[in-house]
Amino acid sequence: MSTDRVQVTYQVTASKSRRSTNERETWGKKIDFLLSVIGFAVDLANVWRFPYLCYKNGGGAFLIPYLLMLVIGGIPLFYMELALGQYVRKGAITCWGRVCPLFKGIGLCVVMIAFFTDFFYNVIIAWSLYFLFASFAVNLPWTSCNNTWNMPTCYDEHLSDKVAVVTANLTTAIQTAVDANSTGRTYPAHEFFYHHVLGNHPDGGYGIGNLGTVQWKLAMCLALVYIICYFSLWKGISMSGKVVWFTALFPYVVLLILLVRGVTLEGSMKGIHYYIKPNMTELLTSRPWIDAATQVFFSLGPGFGVLLAFASYNKFNNNVYKDAMITSAVNCMTSFLSGFVVFAIIGYLAHKRQEDVKDVISDDPGLVFTVYPEALATLPGSTFWSLCFFLMLMTLGLDSSFGGSEAIITGVSDEFTIIRRNRELFVLGLFVFYYSVGLAEVTQGGIYILNMLERFSVQYSILIAVLFETMCVSWIYGVDRFRENIREMTGILPGIYWKLCWKFLAPIFIMFNIAFGLYQHEPLSMGSYKYPLWANVVGWMLAASSVMWIPIVAIVQIIKTPGTLRERIAFLLTPQLSSVQQGNGAAERPKVAATEEEVAEILQELDIKALKEDAV
Repeated sequence: MSTDRVQVTYQVTASKSRRSTNERETWGKKIDFLLSVIGFAVDLANVWRFPYLCYKNGGGAFLIPYLLMLVIGGIPLFYMELALGQYVRKGAITCWGRVCPLFKGIGLCVVMIAFFTDFFYNVIIAWSLYFLFASFAVNLPWTSCNNTWNMPTCYDEHLSDKVAVVTANLTTAIQTAVDANSTGRTYPAHEFFYHHVLGNHPDGGYGIGNLGTVQWKLAMCLALVYIICYFSLWKGISMSGKVVWFTALFPYVVLLILLVRGVTLEGSMKGIHYYIKPNMTELLTSRPWIDAATQVFFSLGPGFGVLLAFASYNKFNNNVYKDAMITSAVNCMTSFLSGFVVFAIIGYLAHKRQEDVKDVISDDPGLVFTVYPEALATLPGSTFWSLCFFLMLMTLGLDSSFGGSEAIITGVSDEFTIIRRNRELFVLGLFVFYYSVGLAEVTQGGIYILNMLERFSVQYSILIAVLFETMCVSWIYGVDRFRENIREMTGILPGIYWKLCWKFLAPIFIMFNIAFGLYQHEPLSMGSYKYPLWANVVGWMLAASSVMWIPIVAIVQIIKTPGTLRERIAFLLTPQLSSVQQGNGAAERPKVAATEEEVAEILQELDIKALKEDAV
């Protein structure tokens, strides 16, 4: 009797232990998931990239190709990754290994892309943090030319069109009238960012082959960024799901405040007019369509493994279709809203400078680190506005950084259980490695490394990765099977529109991006700086270093699978999802461990049985 009792107790305890180990963590609240996805998709590019493209490609007319590309390519790919992640409930590596074992390398590819992206993205967040700390001043440091980092060409409008000339240790104001349209001048905010924050003074001759020294103040900001990321991610989504309540919602508060303040400024309406005035003739050229496709793809963010990772923590019967529609709509509306905010301020700044709007707007991060700070510095209460703005930039960046890091952590830990059991140590090691290597990007020439990483490590490789994803789901796994999987989760079968998009329109959309991207490719440059040939070669090697895992893993899978070549390939093209779905939904419920009441009943039955045996 005693032995039987111990055996049953052990079996029940072991069953509970296995269940707690194998059970996948889920989001505490659905809103945690939605905010995490929105926070990832809505990033810094929404603030500067979309408004510029809209202005450049026909104003309001740009919305036509943008919305079309969103409908036929962006949303279907976004929905596909969310649905796949929720159904398989694994990170990128394991997910693709089970959907199509032959192309398990897709998972490694997207994890590598997220890995490279975090390298440069966190540096941009560190810039924002530096500006945030610098904003705690009565007189903002980027408002004058009276600093050691300024050049003779620095133009300070507060000195009534006088030029501030900086000598070695003495600043002398020379009463020289300056033409308002002078072409050689630079502005204090521009010099503060490039010369002081980055340390990239033009006299230094810095470049990809001459990085100079580490900017230690910026290095400390980068360290603080990784500390924030670590304590937001080390415990999993239970922690990050709480953090995004602030990091995802705060930017909208600031955007609305800046919009209300911006439209009251003199010249703001002129800027907004530039933004939304439709020019339909622009649509007759190819440029708006190419820019729309590129912007849609990179703003929603399929191919980084983030959507797979986030959705894998959903409950199996979550309405993923509704989530995809909500988050896509919020992303689109945020981009459009940002345009009004940006162009209201730019119109005001153009008015202050007595320049045309087109001479102020730009499509690079310089817009938010040079143009916008300059405009905010001229407002009453400039310290408050700067603090709000750079805190907004930091939170926008952190959300996306959380997503990229979680894609790596989930992807690797689902594949290797030892990492899942030691998540805290793995995350610590990952961020220490990031920081150690990332110090090269906070040197005086570090911006040239950042630009190379941004250009090569993501731009082409992610398009190729998502093309393989779409082909695997639609042509190998089977689009009809995938639709049935979604019905199994949500009770709704996706219609013919989704089938056409996943099978035909989305692949065409991606190939369109790849073809025109390669057609328009130019040797790497940054402003007037031209990268050497070897840097371009290294860039292409970076791009290949993630994509190469797709064929490498396919070859390894074929070699280690038994049977003839035909049998191997046939097996590797067959989904391996039967074991996965035991943890999803109702199919698992009959197999859960016994409840406490059931244990008591079992033990009672054993006692009765033992008594009967004793009586006999």
